[in-house]
Amino acid sequence: MIFDTHAHYDDKAFDEDREELLASMKENGIGRIVNIGSDIDSTKRSVKLAQDYDFIYAAAGVHPSEVKRMNKESFAWLAEVVNDDVYKKASGGKIVAVGEIGLDYYWDKETEVREEQKKWFEWQMELARAVGLPIVIHSREAAKDTLDMVKSLHGGDIGGVMHCFSYPKEMAREYLNMGFYLGIGGVLTFQNARVLKEVAAYAPLEQIVLETDCPYLAPKPNRGKRNSSLNLPYVVKALAEIKNIPEETVMEKTWENGRRLYRMAD
Repeated sequence: MIFDTHAHYDDKAFDEDREELLASMKENGIGRIVNIGSDIDSTKRSVKLAQDYDFIYAAAGVHPSEVKRMNKESFAWLAEVVNDDVYKKASGGKIVAVGEIGLDYYWDKETEVREEQKKWFEWQMELARAVGLPIVIHSREAAKDTLDMVKSLHGGDIGGVMHCFSYPKEMAREYLNMGFYLGIGGVLTFQNARVLKEVAAYAPLEQIVLETDCPYLAPKPNRGKRNSSLNLPYVVKALAEIKNIPEETVMEKTWENGRRLYRMAD
């Protein structure tokens, strides 16, 4: 079975066939999915999906590009939900991480906006620390600032995953040494993904998890189309070829890695 550690099935791209698609997962070898919050509303939808499907779990958080709408009241709501769910975990709570959080400088060039991103990145990291959950980090064109913040805030003590990892091997080493996992998805199959392929060859299999970021980043041969967890076998195949190991080994190891990342008992 395959573990998709980062998906967005609450996205409107799935509105027409969400139930049918999710119903097909297990028979197609997808055994577990974590649906990731990107703002307050999507966190609410992610939690609802986790309640409705036994194989779906949720991460609660606000993406850096969405923090413009964050305030103390919305953060208080986020903290209350995460705290409440952690408290109820023994009886079925299914929030397993705080995320996705981080820094994204691709669209936001203004210093003031970037400082706001840093503020909420820190606040959400500290929330994760307080409740004992891992973090799901998004970092785009913000390599140095992300690493500097993770180091200064002792993010390795919190633990988590670098989602959709896109930086060079030297940067991967920094996160691997802190105990982070690297999230790898459809980009690995792209012909021009030389840097990511070098990272995948370098990183220990024990610190790699599979992800889709669906509906985005579909692998070859479906690049440009709507992505879903059903495309993950293409990523498994690519990673197995890079590591020169059986595809079954990739599935088994990344399943266990996903469980360890999200601290799941079974």
